[in-house]
Amino acid sequence: MALTWNDVVALGAELPEVEEGIWFRTPALKVKGKSFVRLKEDSVTVVFILRSVEEQEELCATKPTVYYITDHYRGYPAVLARLSKLSRRECGERLEIGYRAKAPKKVLAALATRDATAQPRVATKRRSATQPPAKKRAAAAPKVSARKGTR
Repeated sequence: MALTWNDVVALGAELPEVEEGIWFRTPALKVKGKSFVRLKEDSVTVVFILRSVEEQEELCATKPTVYYITDHYRGYPAVLARLSKLSRRECGERLEIGYRAKAPKKVLAALATRDATAQPRVATKRRSATQPPAKKRAAAAPKVSARKGTR
């Protein structure tokens, strides 16, 4: 399913202190007033800020159906992405990269704290067809919100 700008905004809102704004007269996401992603005028493409021009070149070479640049972005650490071809996971990764490139150190410290308090995912073994299902736990552990550390 193709992503929309609203999907990008929802994914970006998971990062600390992200706000919606305007950048080059188009909707954008910002951290402390610095933009890290924006919707292009065509409403089907977004511009992600990257760590380097080398990253831009790699993305365009390895995933040309998703990422591309125009002459305007050549030599600048940014890449254009087609929303119709972008996965949620990849969008989240690009958002975090751009966010980290633009966020002040104090805000990045909050992100590191959030990441440190998040419960790690535990891989589970798949049972064979002949193995009976494991007994369910008596009580599930309470969920902890990664945002505010509340239950």
